[in-house]
Amino acid sequence: MRWKFIYFLVILSVLVVDQLTKIIISQTVSPYANLPVIPGFFNLTHIHNRGAIFGFFSRSESPFVSILLTIASLAALGFVIYYFLKTPSTEKTMKISLSLILGGALGNLVDRVFKGYVVDFADFYIRQWHWPAFNVADASITIGALCLIFILLKGRPKCSPSSSK
Repeated sequence: MRWKFIYFLVILSVLVVDQLTKIIISQTVSPYANLPVIPGFFNLTHIHNRGAIFGFFSRSESPFVSILLTIASLAALGFVIYYFLKTPSTEKTMKISLSLILGGALGNLVDRVFKGYVVDFADFYIRQWHWPAFNVADASITIGALCLIFILLKGRPKCSPSSSK
């Protein structure tokens, strides 16, 4: 029961921190304005991303793209929930990774459903090279996905013939 609460707490924490940071940015930084935090490296930039993660399809004004992205987000969320529920309780690291993904997916879905766009604000750059702006939800999804990849690549230890005696 304790671990179920921890997974719920991870999901809820990511969702709340994501939404709070987006509210703060929306109230303090004008849309598409830059607020330098570390000059030459990091700005807070209020972006309305109508596309997918890291700005893919963000230039499209088509309502079809928005609807398609919302449906894709719901389908991905459903898949992650299903996978989370099917993951054995002994796989705690896997469940934490999936919780990070779920919290991030919910954070961006809330924006997409209620605003029609996702608020992005973290703008890292060196000279003219900018990483696409992102938010807490995107970072959480990325960290959770990287952890999943590591877990899946690491695999389970194999029994050697000598250890089975």
